[in-house]
Amino acid sequence: MTSFFHTILFQPLYNALVFISAIVPGHSVALSIIILTIIIRTLLLPLYHKSAHTQRKIKEIEPVLKKIKEDYKDNKEEQARKIMELYREHGINPLSSIFLLFIQLPVILALFYVFSKGFQLNLDILYPFVHSPSQFDNTVFGFMAITDKSYILALLVGITQFFQIKLTLPPLEIQKNNTKPSFQEDFARSMNMQMRYVMPVIITVVASQFPAAVGIYWLTGNIFGIAHEVFVRQKAKLILKSN
Repeated sequence: MTSFFHTILFQPLYNALVFISAIVPGHSVALSIIILTIIIRTLLLPLYHKSAHTQRKIKEIEPVLKKIKEDYKDNKEEQARKIMELYREHGINPLSSIFLLFIQLPVILALFYVFSKGFQLNLDILYPFVHSPSQFDNTVFGFMAITDKSYILALLVGITQFFQIKLTLPPLEIQKNNTKPSFQEDFARSMNMQMRYVMPVIITVVASQFPAAVGIYWLTGNIFGIAHEVFVRQKAKLILKSN
């Protein structure tokens, strides 16, 4: 673990967990992870709103995108240039969703390092203002150790990831009039299918190899993301009705 990773991610995350554990009932580390996850996801809400807004904009300009792809199907360089011009014109950053994923990965890795060798109190890396409880509840609400692997948690992570992806991705397009899809349409559909059905399976397998603490973080984040997406959709429906 590099000093940068330790100072910027590991130590703040560790101190945040100790700080929250000192004030929650029973000094539960599992409950502290849930609270910390909600705090992190709340701080990232502006980025999630921007990502959701980007997806809606891409959906709105989809007919124009299709026309550009059709008009410049024999000139890929010009096609890419026109698409980027269209994105700039509408203030769209197509990489916003990937950026959010990369933000989450360091936190997951930091959590893994925190719990990979057991969650032990280390006074050497505690900030002076962080009060430490005399002991922690290092179990998942009494069911298992926070440092153990959990296939049940991993399965729940995969299931919730599936529903979150289903809510955020555009619906699969059904080919009409038995026309043969273009390469771009076929590729987009293939990527959509893989994101919907393959990604949750991969995430389930990965989560099963991490401590239960990471599974709690991932599961809480997925539930938060689902709730946020449902809220945004309901708000959008109300706005449309009012107009």
